[in-house]
Amino acid sequence: MLNKDRSSQVLQISLPIVGGMISQNILNLVDAAMVGSQGSAAIAAIGIAGFINFMAVAFFMGFASGVQAMVARRMGEGRKSESAYPLNGALMLITIAAIPTSIVLFFLAPEILNFLNDDPELLQEGTPYLQARFVGIWAIGLNFSYRGYWSSINKTQYYLRTLLVMHALNIFLNYCLIFGNFGFPELGTLGAGIGTTVSLTLGTFYYHYLAKKHTSEFGYFKQIASWATQQDIIKISLPSSVQQLFFAAGFTALFWIIGEVGTNELAAANAITNVMLVGILPCIALGIGAATLVGQALGRKDPQDAYLWGWDVSKMALIFSIGLGIIFYLFTDPIMSIFLREQAALEAAHWPFKLSALIIIIDAIGLVFLNALSGAGYTKPPMYVSLITQWLMFLPIAYFMQQNGSSFTLIWTAYAIYRVIQTVAFIWLWQKRNWMQVEMNS
Repeated sequence: MLNKDRSSQVLQISLPIVGGMISQNILNLVDAAMVGSQGSAAIAAIGIAGFINFMAVAFFMGFASGVQAMVARRMGEGRKSESAYPLNGALMLITIAAIPTSIVLFFLAPEILNFLNDDPELLQEGTPYLQARFVGIWAIGLNFSYRGYWSSINKTQYYLRTLLVMHALNIFLNYCLIFGNFGFPELGTLGAGIGTTVSLTLGTFYYHYLAKKHTSEFGYFKQIASWATQQDIIKISLPSSVQQLFFAAGFTALFWIIGEVGTNELAAANAITNVMLVGILPCIALGIGAATLVGQALGRKDPQDAYLWGWDVSKMALIFSIGLGIIFYLFTDPIMSIFLREQAALEAAHWPFKLSALIIIIDAIGLVFLNALSGAGYTKPPMYVSLITQWLMFLPIAYFMQQNGSSFTLIWTAYAIYRVIQTVAFIWLWQKRNWMQVEMNS
């Protein structure tokens, strides 16, 4: 049974994040619907380009795990005035690495996209979009670290406020730049990329303004992180960064495999992925709440309480995902038809989307435990689980199936099985309780 007091603690942290995640989902869906009006090639192009960009930013997103684990642990230990030091260190490390990465990838974008799919129409639509998104790598990396910080100090309302501003701006810019409204040039998919990057960058500056104004007592921008703190950030964040990088690379590889099946199937995969984020991201938000509560409990030297948080939050995610899974299963075609205008793409998406609706419950629980493990600073074993299940099990099978003429539905079935196996492994890691032994030196 769910404890009312403990549930309210989770919701206090997670609800603003859930609101932010839902707004993110709405943004993704609006983007997909706007670009979908340009045809299947356009939506397929931003799908594969989006996952290439995800792969590029994934390494920097991993720093959020280190920031959240270290800030939450300091809050639990009562070191409030030093809590922001890990964020200060992460912002510096990301800035040093992300800006040159963006410059290099901007010029390599045509070759990268061509390597994964040589369809001329897809390349024409996807290359400028990908270049525009690569410019925003720095902003995405910093924004994820800010998210971990807001969660750990129980001030997630600032995360929600910033996301709402970013998303409203993004929708407006996309409406102007994709279609050429209000006197703006009609740029199509390039306009979608520019709109997203501009809104992300402005959001970063707004995060800084809010942190400077409201969290100076936590040490934000008061002191450069010590070498010991930076070492802990790297030690905790690096496995998470590698996991994020290879997960993103794996999804890019999956899109390449599906692209070899057909453009309609690729468009269907992109639409399914975007819609499923409606269910998964709020569950990740609950997992982020669990990560904070686990880290704070370990800071208080109460590992049993930390253990219970993992299961309490997973029950909440279970309730949410069951309702959403039922809706997705019953209204498969009406939902998919919002994003897929061509009948062949809609037919390709039918059974894979129903399958995704069935496994969303399992996937949601796995993501909660993954975040809870990260909150304890226990990031290396989950990295191994992710790499083994995705790269040594699923992707070789998916490639073999595509080479032997298997349908998109059968490949997506293999994907569903892989996600179930991964969830079981994360639960096993939580039950072993080795994460209780993680020490932080700074």
